[in-house]
Amino acid sequence: MNDMLSLPLIAIVGRPNVGKSTLFNALTKKRDALVANQPGLTRDRRFGIGLVGDRPYQIIDTGGLDDEEDPMISRIEQQALLAVTEADRVLFMVDGREGLSAQDEGIAERLRTFGTPVHLVINKTEGFEDSLIHADFHRLGFSSVHSIAAAHRRGLDTLMEAVLADLPDLSDAPKEKTDKGTKVAVLGRPNVGKSTLINRILGEERQLTYDQPGTTRDSIAIPFERDNQRYTLIDTAGVRRRAKVHETIEKFSVIKALQAMEAANVVIMVLNAQEGMTDQDSNLLGMALESGRALVIAVNKWDGLSHDDRERVKYNLERKLHFIDYAAIKFISAKHGTGVGDLFPLIQKAWESAIITAPTSRLNKILEMIYEQHPPPLTNGRRAKLRYIHQIGQNPPRFVIHGNQVNRLLDSYKRYIANRLRKALELTGTPIKLDFEQSENPYKDKRNKLTPHQEKKRRRMVQHVKKTAKKKKR
Repeated sequence: MNDMLSLPLIAIVGRPNVGKSTLFNALTKKRDALVANQPGLTRDRRFGIGLVGDRPYQIIDTGGLDDEEDPMISRIEQQALLAVTEADRVLFMVDGREGLSAQDEGIAERLRTFGTPVHLVINKTEGFEDSLIHADFHRLGFSSVHSIAAAHRRGLDTLMEAVLADLPDLSDAPKEKTDKGTKVAVLGRPNVGKSTLINRILGEERQLTYDQPGTTRDSIAIPFERDNQRYTLIDTAGVRRRAKVHETIEKFSVIKALQAMEAANVVIMVLNAQEGMTDQDSNLLGMALESGRALVIAVNKWDGLSHDDRERVKYNLERKLHFIDYAAIKFISAKHGTGVGDLFPLIQKAWESAIITAPTSRLNKILEMIYEQHPPPLTNGRRAKLRYIHQIGQNPPRFVIHGNQVNRLLDSYKRYIANRLRKALELTGTPIKLDFEQSENPYKDKRNKLTPHQEKKRRRMVQHVKKTAKKKKR
């Protein structure tokens, strides 16, 4: 994230449902932020990169500032105001259709106390005269006022050119590195401590945490460095059982969480030690296995458990995780930091295993050893022959084994091959994909290659053999 820190930092703030996330998506030219006609959708700070001409800048989306007495809203507000303190400029967004509200006036007063330059941005102004719209918001007292329509991208370039006019121009500076390092998605059921874990890793209250399921609704990508290694952490919304996903927004959150898993290099699956492994945990692990992503399992809330409870949890996990036994398991306390630092060697090893490139010569020596030590069982009186193997893909490692009768191999023997390959190649945290190719009979279609004279001779020989056999029977 060091490269991003030198860019001008612009924060978008305002009351709920004025179009902040729509503006964020329009400026970053992505659809990273969830957008819906519902207040309170954005809860955490979201960082992105925008561009005006050749000028890059960093933009922060924030949750809506509200005056309701509610602990959750108070925490959302803390995140938004923290963005104001970090920013070089603030885009104070209001709704041109609804006009000036008492809530807007209260926010304006609070923004003045920070001393950060503010640009008043009047959104949803399509079909209105700018002079009329500006007059309604004149008493807020801001000298820099802009009319835009974020949903239609109207007025955005003019707005950002004005905002960046007196800030350093970094267009000629070295560009941000495109390598964002290992992408790590933090996945789990609601309220297992995913955001708390990310805050502990980052060493700051970056993600909103609250003792209530569903606090995180969107997937948040956070670049950072540790021990000179680049990472991008992806905090995801908690995935509930399908039967419990009623709100449209929660359905979008589930989709975003699964998309984050697909986009990640490594998945950290967070389990709750105090609740044990549930059916929903098994479903999520199954999705991670199906996606082929490298996997690390973090068992959170380990602190406070007695020795007997810990032994019981370990026993149950070993029994229930037999189908995904390649993943490393780490017992942690995200709240107190116990074991959190030990996750990074496991993440790195899982990713290195996922992108391994194995020489064909080494693979064939391993395959020969596997076959000699434990040949495939007989099927219908015939034994499959494994001739050679080569690698065809990474993340996860994918191999093709060629041979005779390989289409008759039992699934148990295929799993045996995968496990032996993983052990021989010292792979941890990644599944292995095996494809089997049936070798063609080298004598198939030989007749078609005979000359007419050879074919005639072959037929005479066949007739002679048949006559000889009949004479012997008599």
